[in-house]
Amino acid sequence: MAEIKDPENTIRMETTKGSVVIELFPGVAPAHVARIKELAREGFYDGVVFHRVIDGFMAQTGDPTGTGMGGSEKPDLKAEFSNLSHVRGTCSMARSQNPNSANSQFFICFEESPWLNRQYSIWGQVIEGMENIDKIKRGEPVQDPDKIISMRVVADAA
Repeated sequence: MAEIKDPENTIRMETTKGSVVIELFPGVAPAHVARIKELAREGFYDGVVFHRVIDGFMAQTGDPTGTGMGGSEKPDLKAEFSNLSHVRGTCSMARSQNPNSANSQFFICFEESPWLNRQYSIWGQVIEGMENIDKIKRGEPVQDPDKIISMRVVADAA
């Protein structure tokens, strides 16, 4: 079991493949962390599928339409690029060509992806359950995709 240092900045995501714990980085991407927590608290991610899953690269989710074209009704976020690296378990925001277009979609890296560094806003790191992310069905789009059952801020479950 991973040690949860700050329940207010930790997410527990239940997926169809098992539980995943994500440590949030409010000091690195405060607006993105605030958005992830806000959407999690609203139940926005519950039932959302992993619509784009590329072997050896990443699993993407966070689109309520399941198409890769949707997002929340909240305004897009300004980029919060950092010097952190995209490594195995990195949680980072998906976006369009516009760097300031992140909204609700995010991805989790299966392995190191250095070409993403300083191009996407990193907001967290998987600290437990990466083996469950590894089990998510692959595809673009995924046939009969795995999904997020629930995604909650750990502090709220106490």
